[in-house]
Amino acid sequence: MTRVLITSALPYINGIKHLGNLVGSMLPADVYARFRRQCGDEVVYICATDEHGTPAELAAAAANQSVEDYCADQFKVQAQAGDAFGLSFDHFGRSSNPANHLLTQHFANVLEDNGLIEERGDKQVYSNADQRFLPDRYVEGTCPHCDHEKARGDQCDGCGRLLDPIELKNPYSAVSGSHDVEVRETRHLYLLQSKQQSQIENWLEQKTSFPSLTRSIAKKWLKEGLRDRAITRDLKWGIPVMRNGAVREGYEEKVFYVWFDAPIEYIAATQEWAEKNGDDWQRWWKTDKGADEVEYVQFMGKDNVAFHTVSFPATLLGSGEPWKSVDTLKSLNWLTWYGGKFSTSENRGIFMDQALEILPADYWRWYLMSNAPESDDASFTLEHFASVVNKDLADVLGNFVNRITRFCNSKYGAQLPEGGEWGELEDKLATQLQEKVDSYKKNLSAMEFRKACADLRSTWVAGNEYLQESAPWTMFKTDPTQAALHVRTGLNLIRLFAQLSAPIIPFTAEKMLAVFGEKSESGKVGENLWPDDVKSALTAMAVGRDFHLPEVMFTKIDDDQLEEWTVKFGGEKT
Repeated sequence: MTRVLITSALPYINGIKHLGNLVGSMLPADVYARFRRQCGDEVVYICATDEHGTPAELAAAAANQSVEDYCADQFKVQAQAGDAFGLSFDHFGRSSNPANHLLTQHFANVLEDNGLIEERGDKQVYSNADQRFLPDRYVEGTCPHCDHEKARGDQCDGCGRLLDPIELKNPYSAVSGSHDVEVRETRHLYLLQSKQQSQIENWLEQKTSFPSLTRSIAKKWLKEGLRDRAITRDLKWGIPVMRNGAVREGYEEKVFYVWFDAPIEYIAATQEWAEKNGDDWQRWWKTDKGADEVEYVQFMGKDNVAFHTVSFPATLLGSGEPWKSVDTLKSLNWLTWYGGKFSTSENRGIFMDQALEILPADYWRWYLMSNAPESDDASFTLEHFASVVNKDLADVLGNFVNRITRFCNSKYGAQLPEGGEWGELEDKLATQLQEKVDSYKKNLSAMEFRKACADLRSTWVAGNEYLQESAPWTMFKTDPTQAALHVRTGLNLIRLFAQLSAPIIPFTAEKMLAVFGEKSESGKVGENLWPDDVKSALTAMAVGRDFHLPEVMFTKIDDDQLEEWTVKFGGEKT
């Protein structure tokens, strides 16, 4: 049994997340966590809301709430949405929790003790209209390198270069749109990443299991040369800047920068989980306490990769303490909405709460994972979504479950029928399925989710082909005893499909198992519940086993629904 620590990028507290956010980190992490649990591994899947920074302050003001109350309310909204989508977090925390305060302050102190933090005078953009210093990404303007007109102060989406906001041409406030901005002097603490260039390069070279997307992003940053980055900001909402147990002099109106404290929350959230469950968090995070035996996997969208392949490792390695660092970082590209961005203000795209108002979670889970943006950005369209759902879920999986249960019930009753001898068709099916299941497991292990979904669908197709070839409805007329064997095998296939489908479409897996009065145990630790031996799975349920007729598993999406959703969510009219 392997111990597996899984973290997904923290969703920002400011508003419910859209489908692109979901498939970019939390959903693939959940699929992987469910799979590893089902293989008998000891899994801890950690996530939390990212609550600090200017966006939270601005959103709270717009909602006429204190920032504390706003974050508390939004945390509940996001936790409920995650639960409704079946995200099986072992702990879903908050970056504003006391444990993260203490850990962030600890890291800042030891980094400074190690000569990796220094105070510097800084020039920062101040908006007179907003009467506040603007964080990097709240300054926009023209990129000095490629002339992209919507460059952010921290990075240009046009050429991908890291920027300093004072480098921008024609800068303006992204908060108010005002060009009445000026550069003012302030003082901040800087993490001296430039001193860690060779250390981070050596660390990255050891991460041979990183996917190509992850490595290419990290190497791009390293090639450009690591820059010292401020870890404090002129804000009120955040973690106070402490030194030796007291607020640092001159930093009474400053807090730690969100990019510094947010990844540390992975550790803090694990502490909270461990405290609630009687575990020792150090065996997951301290290599001298057993964490060297832990497999640590991170999931995130490509825009977060640099912070987790450079900045967070710089914090952990720079501390000089025995912290566990990531073993595999699965990064994903972006899911776009008809090739453009999801946008609440422009009524473009579907967000998690809206998605569940129109269809159950598994419709979305299947589509998103079977079309995950792994090799490149992927464009979501309602038309493609409907096509995939109708073909894969309704026509292939749902139809299989419906036809075999109803045929059996009408001819043999609601139990597995007796009779018949295992033959060539069954041998052929077992051989085909064993190859597909082995490939499916291999691709899930490698976090190749599109390939894994193709494998899973191919098992469903094989089941339908078996029914077509064995044709028990025809054989029943001349040889009902042998037809019973084909029916019994088909019913065992439902159970096998439920076990295989559980990581990706868990609610449907529960429904399929419920046909036979079973419940999913994929969250159980320490027991291998993965169906490695297909032939055994095809004969697992005994003759006479009762079953219940299920409701229709999946309802097809029709043209009227598509037209309604196109208007509601800003799709492209055909």
